[in-house]
Amino acid sequence: MNNQLNLSQLIEAVCTTAGDTDPELRKNVKARSSGQTGGTKPENLPKIPLELESYVDKVSNQAFKVIDEDINALLQAGYSEDAVFEITLSAALGAGVGRLNQGLNALKGAKHAIEKS
Repeated sequence: MNNQLNLSQLIEAVCTTAGDTDPELRKNVKARSSGQTGGTKPENLPKIPLELESYVDKVSNQAFKVIDEDINALLQAGYSEDAVFEITLSAALGAGVGRLNQGLNALKGAKHAIEKS
């Protein structure tokens, strides 16, 4: 079984299947979360609605700090529970993929450094 193919299928399923949120929004949430873990400057992160920024950033960087009030704020802003779930999943996926890529790049760098010595 090819793990890379499975990751691609997961990303495709989360970001493009029908849901309560627009697939473009989910793609931008994922990209924003992934970019944060890669050290992208905030002004270069994909744009998402203002009311989602702090929530997506929290899920991406400090998910353990997400509390009921964060969810309730999105519900009050008009997002459905399904939409909040989709946004959360997209943010978590983006952060995970970003960290995976950072780790793989570090391993490549370490391997390259070992080969040069």
